[in-house]
Amino acid sequence: MGILEVLLIGIVLSLDAFAASMCRGLSMRKINYKHAVIIAFTFGFFQAAMPLIGWALGTQFESLIKNVDHWVAFGLLLLIGGKMIYDAVFAKKEASETEKATDEKPNINIKELFLMAIATSIDALAMGVTFAIMDGLSIWWSVLIIGVVTFAICFIGVIIGHKFGNKFEKQATLIGGIVLVLIGIKILLEHLGIIDLGF
Repeated sequence: MGILEVLLIGIVLSLDAFAASMCRGLSMRKINYKHAVIIAFTFGFFQAAMPLIGWALGTQFESLIKNVDHWVAFGLLLLIGGKMIYDAVFAKKEASETEKATDEKPNINIKELFLMAIATSIDALAMGVTFAIMDGLSIWWSVLIIGVVTFAICFIGVIIGHKFGNKFEKQATLIGGIVLVLIGIKILLEHLGIIDLGF
């Protein structure tokens, strides 16, 4: 797995956080860049930390799954990507009364922000397990890329949410899910020796 794939994975993993950041932006009557940085940093931190945790767990079981690592990677990516596609196509977009009330608050609720950051980074935990079984992959560079990408995307998400709302959340989730599934297929085909794209 190369830099390009890690970058794509970072973008895809940050889509849920991006949507959540847009929701935070919707609650701002006037854009607050300090709050935008705090929101983006929180999401970026958890998106970077979760793969690291998943990688640490995955390395403990590496010897058990060495011979089927490409199938495990394919399965995890298919599961994560498939869930994103399902959510984009079938899940109802409904906000709870609590979420609606929160969106109207001008200040940041740190506890809620942390919970939201954890909830949107669960997929990144599973991705970390995939990283543990990939050859030639630097986990430190990977989590750094994912964290920086998520920070940038979420910062932009707050601004976009403030200005335009979250009209394209479903389309972004659908595209992200398809990208993850395609990466999973590529990994499987490369390990089976059917293709070699060289990146």
